[in-house]
Order: sequence, then C-alpha cells, then structure tokens
Amino acid sequence: MNKNKLYWCCKQRKGIEIIEPKTHLSGSYMKEADETLENVFTATGKWKLITAYYACYNALYSLLMKCGIKCEIHDCTIELAEMFDFSNEQIKYVRHLKDKRIQAQYYLKDMTLNSEDEGKDFVLKCKEILSNLDTDKIKEKRSAIQELAK
Repeated sequence: MNKNKLYWCCKQRKGIEIIEPKTHLSGSYMKEADETLENVFTATGKWKLITAYYACYNALYSLLMKCGIKCEIHDCTIELAEMFDFSNEQIKYVRHLKDKRIQAQYYLKDMTLNSEDEGKDFVLKCKEILSNLDTDKIKEKRSAIQELAK
C-alpha cells in the first residue's frame, strides 16, 4: 500500500474522507455494477471498455460505502483497493482499465477491451469481499485511513 499516495489523497478536496457507513448506498453501487457489467456484453467499440471500467469502479466503490469511506478521485479510489483482499493482478487490471478508458473517452484513441472475463471476475471478487466485511474489518479499514490522514 502506497501510504504517501493515500496521505495525499486524504488531503485533497473530494479525496478520501471518513463518513458514516452507507449500507444502502453500498447495495446500490453493487446493483449498478451488475447492471453495467451486463451492458459490457452488448456494448461495442470503446463503449465496451468504458462500461467495463465503470462496472469495476462501482463494485469497488460499493466496498468503500459499506466501510464509510468516500472518495471522488478515481486514482485514490483505486489506491484504496490495496486495503482489501485483491491480488496485485486485479489491482493492476483496474488501473490499466482506467488508463485505457481515459485514452478512449477523452483522447478518442482506438482502445478495446481484450476480454470481459477479467471485469466480471473483479466484480465477483468485490462481492466476495463485501460478503465477508464484518464490523471488525470495517473498523480496521476506517482506523487505517484515520491514521494515514494524520
């Protein structure tokens, strides 16, 4: 975990912030991730890639909402993934997907999604982590953020 980056994220406007846990929003973000993931299979061109990114991002944000961690900076949100039980490959995948999404969406580069499977696997991993988040694990995540913000 890059503590310097997370510290920076905590100090930014719209960066990492501790809020009350939002179980209902967590569920809404996961529902959005599922619906967006369904669209990955019917989207074409750059929209397949963009849609895959948002499915993964919303699934990850679902974890944060359950813990009461808010962040509106995508790089910082993805950095927070290291606090959870993701493999290095899964985190690298979402970072790469974000970069490709930016290239396709803002710079109109011809970027494509190689496979829907990795996005689907990431969303499933988020659901697994979400189902294992108990009160103690949530307190641990919140305390870690509060320590970083000092």
